[in-house]
Amino acid sequence: MTEPAMANRGVALVIGVGAESGLGAALARRFAREGLRVVVAGRTPERLRSVAEQIAATGGAVAIKAADATSEADVADLFDEADRDGDLALVAYNVGSNVAASAQDTAPELFERLWRQNALGGFVVGREAARRFSQRGRGTILFTGATASLRARPPFLAFAAAKAALRAVAQGLAREFGAKGVHVAHIVIDGVIAGEYAATNFAEYARSKGADGVLAVDDIADAYWALHCQKRSAWTHEMDLRPFKEPF
Repeated sequence: MTEPAMANRGVALVIGVGAESGLGAALARRFAREGLRVVVAGRTPERLRSVAEQIAATGGAVAIKAADATSEADVADLFDEADRDGDLALVAYNVGSNVAASAQDTAPELFERLWRQNALGGFVVGREAARRFSQRGRGTILFTGATASLRARPPFLAFAAAKAALRAVAQGLAREFGAKGVHVAHIVIDGVIAGEYAATNFAEYARSKGADGVLAVDDIADAYWALHCQKRSAWTHEMDLRPFKEPF
């Protein structure tokens, strides 16, 4: 699905788009509002279509692509789609699958699944983005991290291991490709994100945070856009975002 829109400022690829209330959808809306053609990617075509229709209804240019981020073939096709109608300028890897389980209840299969979705997918996507961007001498790669990227606490050992690995991927890519014009940034989301996931999985806890006690997806998206707009003389590699009253 594609809708022509305002003057094209390049293409943004957002991987990990789900519910309309989620961060992936908010990122796609923000980038489209800035005049980028947006390719939204995820595992559920119905949700992708819903987000794309929302963007198109406001005049944004958008395309959808169902893909497995851990598949090199799928990722190559995804990037070809993103490059088809303009120069790819920005890639956001927003996959963040999580399962609560104690160490004793964490089967190797669960540990590997979370690692594949969070870290391996981030590596495959980040490597492809860095390869293409370094050939052009410009481009932004943004990775969504979490509190668990820095601290492993029960019952999220497997998730923390996966997110810490993704952080290492971001650091490695930044150090290898930064001097080639590729801006790689890792964003630590240190708090509860308002949206469908929180409402479904821990609604009472989210409500207990009170006014402005959870992160609003549109505010997070503003921060991602600010990273993309940074001048080369003052790049941020890691940014942490949290509500003003979140202890840290």
